[in-house]
Amino acid sequence: MRKKRYSVEQIVAAVQQHESGMSVADISCKLGIAEQTFYRWKKEYGGLEPSQVRELKQLRDENARLKKLVADLSLDKAMLQDINSRKW
Repeated sequence: MRKKRYSVEQIVAAVQQHESGMSVADISCKLGIAEQTFYRWKKEYGGLEPSQVRELKQLRDENARLKKLVADLSLDKAMLQDINSRKW
């Protein structure tokens, strides 16, 4: 079975429906997800507005990109130090 992908706006809307009084069982049935998935969404996106969630996603993507860049530069530095430390 193919996984469904929900946009951030849809996830935030589902969490806000729960906060307004709709039951988790109704929301999960309507979206076709497990209740555990909903609780995971609630833990991650609870209390956020869609614009805040978009900004959070952008910051996470940028953070991952910067971590990769630092790892690559650290590897380059280690290789250059290794080459420099050898006796010719």
